[in-house]
Amino acid sequence: MTKLVIYLVCEPETPGLAQAAVEGGADIIELGIPFSDPLAEGPTIRLASERALSRGMRTKQCLECIAETRARVDVPLIPMTYAAILEAYGYERFVTDSRAAGATSSIVVDLPVEDHPEVRRIQLVAPTSTDERISICAAASDGWLYLVSVTGTTGTRETVSPALAGLVDRVRAQTDMPLYAGFGISTPEHAASVAGLADGVVVGSRAVQVAEEGPAALRDYVRSLREAIDRE
Repeated sequence: MTKLVIYLVCEPETPGLAQAAVEGGADIIELGIPFSDPLAEGPTIRLASERALSRGMRTKQCLECIAETRARVDVPLIPMTYAAILEAYGYERFVTDSRAAGATSSIVVDLPVEDHPEVRRIQLVAPTSTDERISICAAASDGWLYLVSVTGTTGTRETVSPALAGLVDRVRAQTDMPLYAGFGISTPEHAASVAGLADGVVVGSRAVQVAEEGPAALRDYVRSLREAIDRE
């Protein structure tokens, strides 16, 4: 079955929102630890990160958010952040504390695969990645490989990137690891299209937008994605 991954930014309401997403059919929850300069993020997640920071969501508070989310759901929880956050907090300390909070892995967007191997994490590859880079990332990735379907930042788009099919083919030639695709996936139609190519579908910006309407709206939205994926 194709996995559905939903991204949410760590805020006080996030544990309840994550529970609603799981009730709607999410298999994995990514929990964004906000950063003041999120280079990979488009306007939706950037604004959500700024809001979270203004509400006092630092690394310690985000780890508490992960622990509260773990108390509500029994799916993999994956904190997603940037290397500067781990540099400030301490890499090994972050690994220890995030696992104690209930995290199952991590994604560090801008941490090169060669650096800090003690941080077991899901690696990202993009259409611009060389075959050599794809092979290195696949060998080091924790559980699955994150395919960035576009060159650019996160955000909702009209269509699924035409580059994704070619990227999937290139990566499948390098590894048998499950491939999950994200960036620019926002509608049930997008999700169904990606489910025909990859092993997992990652939805971020649109999920963050819908989450602002509350748990019921997010549950219904995630359910619409799940149903579209299951029909594929």
